[in-house]
Amino acid sequence: MTYWLKKWLNSQRHALLCQFFAGLLTGILTLPVLAAPVTLNLKDADINALVESMSVLTGKNFIVDPRVKGRVTIISSKPMDEKELYEVFLAVLGVHGFAAVPGDKVIKIVPAAGAKQESVPTVDRSRGIEPDQIVTRVIQVQNVSAAQIVPILRPLIPPQGHLAAYTPTNVLIISDNSANVERIASIISRIDLASNEEVEIVALRHASATEIVRVLTALEQTKGRADPAAGVGAPTRMVADERTNSILLSGDQTSRVRLRTLITHLDTPVDAGGNTQVIYLRYAKAKDLVTVLQGVSKNLSNEVARNAPVPGQPGAPPGGGVSSSGGNSLVDIQADEATNALVVTAPPDIIRSLRSVIAQLDIRRAQVLVEAVIAEISAEKTAQLGVQWAVDSSQNGLIGFTNFDAGASSLANIAGLAAQIDEGNISSIQASQVPQGIQLGVGDFTGTNRFGALISALAKDADTNVLSTPTVVTMDNEEAQIIVGQNVPFVTGSYTTSTSSGDSTTQVGNPFQTIQRDDVGIKLTVKPQINEGNAVKLEIEQEVSSVVPSANAATQGPTTNKRSIKTIVMVEDGQILVLGGLIDDQLTESAQKVPLLGDVPLLGNLFRYRDTNRLKRNLMVFLHPVILRDPAQGTLYTSDKYNYIRQQQIAARERADYLLPNVQPPLLKPSEEVKQQGTILNLTPTNAPPPPPPPVAPSVEFGFGNK
Repeated sequence: MTYWLKKWLNSQRHALLCQFFAGLLTGILTLPVLAAPVTLNLKDADINALVESMSVLTGKNFIVDPRVKGRVTIISSKPMDEKELYEVFLAVLGVHGFAAVPGDKVIKIVPAAGAKQESVPTVDRSRGIEPDQIVTRVIQVQNVSAAQIVPILRPLIPPQGHLAAYTPTNVLIISDNSANVERIASIISRIDLASNEEVEIVALRHASATEIVRVLTALEQTKGRADPAAGVGAPTRMVADERTNSILLSGDQTSRVRLRTLITHLDTPVDAGGNTQVIYLRYAKAKDLVTVLQGVSKNLSNEVARNAPVPGQPGAPPGGGVSSSGGNSLVDIQADEATNALVVTAPPDIIRSLRSVIAQLDIRRAQVLVEAVIAEISAEKTAQLGVQWAVDSSQNGLIGFTNFDAGASSLANIAGLAAQIDEGNISSIQASQVPQGIQLGVGDFTGTNRFGALISALAKDADTNVLSTPTVVTMDNEEAQIIVGQNVPFVTGSYTTSTSSGDSTTQVGNPFQTIQRDDVGIKLTVKPQINEGNAVKLEIEQEVSSVVPSANAATQGPTTNKRSIKTIVMVEDGQILVLGGLIDDQLTESAQKVPLLGDVPLLGNLFRYRDTNRLKRNLMVFLHPVILRDPAQGTLYTSDKYNYIRQQQIAARERADYLLPNVQPPLLKPSEEVKQQGTILNLTPTNAPPPPPPPVAPSVEFGFGNK
């Protein structure tokens, strides 16, 4: 019809009018035909027949799950349009345990238990959606924990629904019919409210905030046990701020007013005479803390005096003037060394501050185990070779000899020793006069022309390998010293007096010497300071000294070798650090000869005396500190040293050979027995039986002569 009308209009050449009427006619013909209202009444009808009827009435396409079976009954008293019919249809499906899952072009009808696993729509609001339509909604919770709401809302969700909380973003995920989801969202909006609790700060002037909180907390707990109904509602929380001596109150207004009233009554001043407290110390020394606390209390008293209220103002003490906490004369600190305690008399606020200072100073300090390793390796080689001559020609009146500077090996010294031996005066010979090495004399001492030669030869090889490990344990910032050695006398002076007799002879009387004794050996002095982390600052003084056996002069006293290091180092816990050392290599050569004769090849050796000395020495000092922060570390290192010494004693006992079979060398107890008995002494328990007597050996008698 539209085609013929357009053709007719075109034929009449009314193009513009033709287009207008064609569009109008097309719009009228394409308008949907409104379905007439339907009164739906079904009695024990098959649910599949209902689905077919809904498809015809609403124009929707349905896919029915094979599990959808049943009989339905619908009674209505008035006609319903298409939207109302579809809502009734969804309600009927929900009553019988089924649900409609909308898709792009079709609607799937499945059992309600599996509907949440289908592609149900995810919505932000349920408006405009049928009440019985299955939807999924994500609700953001702002003020309370989503996980805490889940147990409350779980009974409101049917078994086929779904409710879960996602903690990281604090949201709730709900899958159910639209009406129930909207109801749950309304409940959540009423629960998710900001708390109306306020935080109130109550500043104290006289009492301690910590003590007030302790008393009120105990009071609230007692009240809650006596009347459980009184604890219904938001609990009141109290927190003490020691820095400002204030109490933070959190809770409803009624509870806060009640607690604030109690705090005001408790925060009252007390007499100064009753503010005396005895504070027992655990680690610090009371006598050492007195000086520090007196300086702190003076500053606190001056600050309190500056902040004291002026007489006549609110809060001023009765009687006017500065409050009792403002005068330094009211602060007195004494140390009781017998009990290691402090007796403090001061106003409450100053005592509070002093207690805080004492608590920070009276702490367990760490200890430091310092191991110093002194390693010395030296090698000394000495060689001497020379010939000395003596010629005596009494006929020609010629006397000549060569006497080199060879110490005790010189020709003059040996000739003198020979003269003393000939005279029989051997007791006057001193050890320093006896030469070392080989001394060989040849010559002819008969007739008028006598001559002799003294050949001296010495070879010496000495090696030294010394390893010393002094160990000392000390407290942090405390100096410690360990000395292992001897106390050697050194002559510092001598004095004699002379007396004159009548015949002008002088006699010596009352001679004496002054002697000073010094420690010779290994000395370690250390003062550690533990810094933040594991670094240790050490003030070290290490000394190793020894007496030289070959340089013990009778007049000047002994000669000592001394190796000393004094330094300040920084080392990490458990690290090995070299303190210092010496690498020394000395070569000394000396030659004495007769001019001209000593330069003759080969034969010149008969007129020479040569001395070569080679000394090579390596000395190093290492340091190994270990911080002992707790008793467990101290026990660990002590056990290692204890077991090491015990193993050395066992090895020495196995090597020993004693004439007394019943006498055993000393031996430390095993560490297990030390823990059980509580002592390191080898004591016999009082209830233990006495040890058996040693076996008596049979006696053997020896007799001589006839019986």
